[in-house]
Amino acid sequence: MLSPKDLSEWLGISLQAVYHLNHSGAGPRYSRVGGKVIRYRLADVEAWLDSRAVERGDRSGAAA
Repeated sequence: MLSPKDLSEWLGISLQAVYHLNHSGAGPRYSRVGGKVIRYRLADVEAWLDSRAVERGDRSGAAA
């Protein structure tokens, strides 16, 4: 389980950005432990990253 701080370090983004992702619903799934403490399962973070992956060769709208 990753804390928000762990996640921010792992992704290379600020802790504030992690909280913004949570608040906007755009981030990975998380659980609240004890009603307050946020934790992320590594599998959920990896699934979230996979869902955001962009193929390098995919250039929609580019002239051929």
